[in-house]
Amino acid sequence: MPKRSSRYLAPLATVLVVGFAATPPAHAADRHIVRPGESIQEAVDRATPGETLLLLPGTYRESIEVTVPGLTIRGMGSGTVLAPGRTRSGTACARAGHGICVTGTANRPLTGVRLRSLTVSGFPNDGISSSWTDRMSVRDVLVRDNGQQGISQQLSTRGEFKNNVLRDNGQSGILLANVIGREGPAIDTRGAVISGNLVQGNHFGVVIRRARNLVVKHNTITGNCGGVFVVGDENVPRAGALSIRHNRVELNNKFCSKSAHMAQTQGVGILVTGAEQTLVAHNLVRGNRGRTPMSGGIVLFRSRFGAPNSRITVRDNTLRDNAPADLANRDVGTDNTFVRNYCRTSEPSGSC
Repeated sequence: MPKRSSRYLAPLATVLVVGFAATPPAHAADRHIVRPGESIQEAVDRATPGETLLLLPGTYRESIEVTVPGLTIRGMGSGTVLAPGRTRSGTACARAGHGICVTGTANRPLTGVRLRSLTVSGFPNDGISSSWTDRMSVRDVLVRDNGQQGISQQLSTRGEFKNNVLRDNGQSGILLANVIGREGPAIDTRGAVISGNLVQGNHFGVVIRRARNLVVKHNTITGNCGGVFVVGDENVPRAGALSIRHNRVELNNKFCSKSAHMAQTQGVGILVTGAEQTLVAHNLVRGNRGRTPMSGGIVLFRSRFGAPNSRITVRDNTLRDNAPADLANRDVGTDNTFVRNYCRTSEPSGSC
C-alpha cells in the first residue's frame, strides 16, 4: 500500500514544489493570497463569487465556513495544513468542531465550491462537512485523523470527490447521505462521483446512506473495519440506482465495536443492505476476513429495518481470501443476481 499512497500524494507534492519555485504575485484579478498567520475565514468573508483563495504552505489553526458560491480554496500541497484552533468559538462550523463547512440552504443550494491541494487534520468532528450544495468538488486533499467523518455530504447534488487521501478518521473516510441524524427518502444526487481516492485506516471506508444515482469507481479502500457500505431502508425512493465498479477493496480487517446504528464490524469488503438496482462489477476484493455478521468479500445483507435488497447485480468481480466467504447472500430478496464472478467460496454455495 505505500506505493498507492505515494501515487495519490504525488499531485500534492507537485503542486507544493511548483508553489515554492514560483511564488505568485500578491494579488490577481480573481485571486487572493493567504499567508500563514493570516485568517482564511476573513479572506472567505471578503471573497466574491468565483474568486480563488490561494493558501501558502504552513499551518492555519482555524475552521472555515464557506457560503460564497463558486469559491475555490486551493493550498499548495500537503504542507498547507488546516488544524484546530485553540478554541471552538466563532462560526457555527468552528463551534461544531468541523474543519471546513460548505453550507447552502434548501431554497438556495451553494454552487460550485472547490477545495484543492491541502491537508485537513485533527478536528474533533468532520474534516470537511457539507450540506445543501451543488457541484461541490474536492480534489487532491489529504483528510486525516479527524474524530468523525473525513468528508461528509448531505442534502446535496452532483458532488465530486477525486484523488483524495482519507486516512485514520474516526468514522467514514467519505460519507454521502440524504440527511445525517434522521430517516427519510433517498436523495437523488444527480450523478455524484467518488473516484480515485485512497481510503485507509478509517472506521468505515466509503458509506452511501439513503442516496441514489452516483458512482464509486477506481478507489483503493484498505485497512478499514469495512470497505464500501450501501445502506438503505424501507423509505421511498429507496437507496440504489448506483454503481460500484473497478475498485480495489482489500484487507479491511480492523475491528470496530457495536454502535447505536451499526453492529460490530470487521472484515467487510463491499456490503449492500436495503438497496435496489445497484451494480457491483469489476472490483478486486481481497483478504477481507472477520467473524461478524457482515464479514466477507461482497455481502448482500438484510436491512435492519426489514427491507430486502432488490435487483442487485454482482458480476465480473475477482475475489479471493475473504472469510467466511468471498460472496455471501444473507438477504431474503429473490431477484438479485451473481454472474461471472471469479471466487472460491460463496454463501450459499454455487455462486462462484
